[in-house]
Amino acid sequence: MHTVNFSWHDYLELCKPRVVLLMILTAVVGMCLASSRFIPWKILILGNIGIALAAASAAVMNHLLERHIDRLMQRTQHRPLAQGKISPHHAFIFSVILCTISMILLIAFTNKLTALLTFFTVIGYAGIYTLYLKRATSQNIVIGGVAGAAPPLLGWVAVTGHIDAGSLLLMLIIFVWTPPHFWSLAIHRFDDYAKARMPMLPNTHGIPYTQLHIFLYTLLLTAVSLLPFVIGMSGRIYLVSALLLNAGFIYWAIRMLVNVKQNIPLKTFRYSIIYLAGLFTALLIDHYI
Repeated sequence: MHTVNFSWHDYLELCKPRVVLLMILTAVVGMCLASSRFIPWKILILGNIGIALAAASAAVMNHLLERHIDRLMQRTQHRPLAQGKISPHHAFIFSVILCTISMILLIAFTNKLTALLTFFTVIGYAGIYTLYLKRATSQNIVIGGVAGAAPPLLGWVAVTGHIDAGSLLLMLIIFVWTPPHFWSLAIHRFDDYAKARMPMLPNTHGIPYTQLHIFLYTLLLTAVSLLPFVIGMSGRIYLVSALLLNAGFIYWAIRMLVNVKQNIPLKTFRYSIIYLAGLFTALLIDHYI
């Protein structure tokens, strides 16, 4: 396929900016919860830019490695690499540049451990998950969720210089959130994944099996998301917010368990994004109030 005219919007799309913004929100919360004081501006701003650039680099590499599959799926067939708007060579260079700038910023303005963990996250997502896990097992989302759950840990380590229980708990919340979030989309895009021969859970084990597991993971997520209050990391503002948000997630999981029609899987997927953003915003507000 010949390369056609492109704009900066095409390169921005390769970075998956909406996904990166949600990841940065969780990284900011990780930074803020790591300290009772206000975070130095260099760490807060330049540290998050570094994490964001690394996430963008991994996203570009994901586009690059899956461009052939993207052409087969309705949801992804208009992506810049799938359309030939950007060449694979240019996309690879772009990804390397983003990752390099990320490492420079993180080493210079946070610490080497943050840079190292961030680099391993990029390798885990772009290499292990995208190249191997996504095609190897229907549990791809569960295992690969470790990389996607890393931003609050990275934010925490950027401030403290070490890993501790609080950072791992924030990471655990996103890790448990990922399967019901993505499996909802996988049900909605069942035909797409079948066409691409991608072993997503609904395609390998059936939609009813996936519905049940979304519900069970949502219950597990409810329990895990209450742990910050249980261990004293957060207070009543967070508790009330978490209970309301979890009630909403359980509502959608039950609706999908009963009926997958009427775009319920897509609505569940969209609510899951609101859920995670709301949960981490509540953690942030509770921390300072």
